[in-house]
Amino acid sequence: MDNNLFSLFSVPTFSEATLVDLLRKRALQQPWLVAYTFLVDGETQEVSLTYQALDQKARYALRQASGLSLAAFLQSMKATGERALLLYPPGLEFIAAFFGCLYAGVTAVPVYPPRRNQRMTRLQAIAQDAQATLALTTTSVITNLAQSWKQEPELAALQCIATDDISNDLASNWLKPEITSNSLAFLQYTSGSTGKPKGVMVSHGNLLHNSALIHKCFGHTPDSHGVIWLPQYHDMGLIGGVLQPLYGAFPVTLMSPETFLQKPFRWLKAISQYKATTSGGPNFAYDLCVDKITDEQRSQLDLSSWEVAFSGSEPVLAQTIERFSATFEDCGFKRSAFYPCYGMAETTLIVSGGLKTDPPVIRFVKDKALKQNLVETATADQEDTRAIVGVGRSPLDQKIVIAHPESLTKCRDGQIGEIWVSGLSVAGGYWKKPQETQQTFNAQLQDTTEGPFLCTGDLGFLLDGELFVTGRIKDMIIIRGQNHYPQDIELTIQKSHSALRPNCGAAFSVEVEGVERLVIVQEVERSYLQKLDLDEVVRAIRQAVSEQHQLQVYAVVLLKTASIPKTSSGKIQRLACRDGFLNGSLDVVGDWTASLQQIDLLQLQQEAEAQCDSMHSKDESQTDGKSFKPAFTEEAIAQGALAEPIATWVVSHLALYLKVSPDEIDIQQPFATYGLDSAVAISLTGELAEWLDCQLEPTIFWEYPNIKVLAQYLEAECHQQREDSFIGV
Repeated sequence: MDNNLFSLFSVPTFSEATLVDLLRKRALQQPWLVAYTFLVDGETQEVSLTYQALDQKARYALRQASGLSLAAFLQSMKATGERALLLYPPGLEFIAAFFGCLYAGVTAVPVYPPRRNQRMTRLQAIAQDAQATLALTTTSVITNLAQSWKQEPELAALQCIATDDISNDLASNWLKPEITSNSLAFLQYTSGSTGKPKGVMVSHGNLLHNSALIHKCFGHTPDSHGVIWLPQYHDMGLIGGVLQPLYGAFPVTLMSPETFLQKPFRWLKAISQYKATTSGGPNFAYDLCVDKITDEQRSQLDLSSWEVAFSGSEPVLAQTIERFSATFEDCGFKRSAFYPCYGMAETTLIVSGGLKTDPPVIRFVKDKALKQNLVETATADQEDTRAIVGVGRSPLDQKIVIAHPESLTKCRDGQIGEIWVSGLSVAGGYWKKPQETQQTFNAQLQDTTEGPFLCTGDLGFLLDGELFVTGRIKDMIIIRGQNHYPQDIELTIQKSHSALRPNCGAAFSVEVEGVERLVIVQEVERSYLQKLDLDEVVRAIRQAVSEQHQLQVYAVVLLKTASIPKTSSGKIQRLACRDGFLNGSLDVVGDWTASLQQIDLLQLQQEAEAQCDSMHSKDESQTDGKSFKPAFTEEAIAQGALAEPIATWVVSHLALYLKVSPDEIDIQQPFATYGLDSAVAISLTGELAEWLDCQLEPTIFWEYPNIKVLAQYLEAECHQQREDSFIGV
């Protein structure tokens, strides 16, 4: 390791013992500095918080009308030491509530509020596991979830508090809680099993140490500026997007994930507008920008200020780096700004990263050997090669070793094994799970007796100090940066149709054209083998997975009874199922794979849009001094002629997203029938809103059951929004 890298990764130091100390310091020294700006609409509508205002919201008043701080309110309830669920949509209210908990000595448990009519299985499991007694949220969320909330005993027992409507009929003074760097700050529940959720115990010391690492690795200064769309309830969005700017005393502009997914241009536009130096996300976000941002939109961007384009949370692909760099080079984007990194909730956030000024490290290896967990270096022009991207090095006071999964001995350089980590950023274990904590957080190398180490469950190797991640030992499925436990998906599938055998299925992911896709392998009940309706079973599986996990199924393989690979003790061998799927060795009775039919979907879309364009008004109207261009003519609306072309548009675009023929889509079938996942639904909403010139909520595809009903609603909504514009609402 050269001297420059040694200097960069020197041991971080910080004088504050807790995040409470840090925010109080910022509020006293830089009270008027804007800390957080949230783009309500993802574009121009802003709300902001200074350090002083945030301190006061957490400590003194959430509203000017309230004389009682959230922290003091919680202290008055004797809540110190309790766990509180934070159920907030993206925005500044979440940040104020998070710090309000810290100021009161309450352990925050960030979770995302379920959509209306969505099952609350995961939320119930987290509330029960965390032993939460409180839920902090907003009045609107309480209203939306009131009926469902009462029906779930774990949730009904919580004291639910709308922090935007705290009464001021009590008088109380805030007292600084007796907390230290070792005190628990929050529980980070990783996206995973609803049956056995695991809350990572993150202390104030963990957060400050990891924040110092990020600050050093990313080269942040008070002149830095962040733009973050990542979920605030997730470690990457919370620690990287909210706490890192606080640690570095630089401003950050925030937006919701939905506004990005609806219109990816908003992300890069914000970077351009606010001259951001740091921003990023999972690999899929960069691909989405390349696929969705038009030439006209690119002409409006200036990305020359972007110094750190971090990429993490899912495998970083070399082709994505090259595509994005080439596409946005004319906008001032520098390829050297790409910053592949690696981390996880169990290490607070970051584990490894590179030099800010260096380009990404890309190596070529033999693909066949890599699939066998062997590393054979190659050159780009050789056959059967794969480009793999390095995710940086470990800071000096944090150690990465590669351990042999079976012998638990240290692997040599260039040898694949499990990635183990030790250091002050490693969290304190899993909440109330001593056995799992011992297994995961207290590993020891058998040949050197070094330890304890965190076992990440990821496979990788070190080459000249650079870390390369190659796969996973654990069965976790990672799609678009989100973790999904296969056993949850498998249980959903086995309940979806009576033809499927219980405890005889496997869910896993495979890489297809550089993207992780979900595959289902499932045994069929013997009594159904002669009368199997493949289409019906596949449709039931896709619908169930879409409804309960918001995932799109890529392939379904139905197996002969008693043929799925199992261990001698009866456990499903998911890896063997995956290998069997890839090499075609499974005993298949029926299968289905999503594939793009040989039809001209683009032509169908153009015909649908032309049909609606003929109904657009060509004239601009003047009302109350405001110029308004109605989306459709009064004649078209009066004749009820919009629903049909809108339905045609949705059918054609849904078919394109799902890579199926439009003939397979019935406008009266539920959306979930087609395996519609959350990212597709939100992205479709954004495109539909732009085409209709109409404001739409990102959850609209979940609010209306099928295309026919949605089209009828949109026809009425277009008319209403047009009327509102004319009367100046």
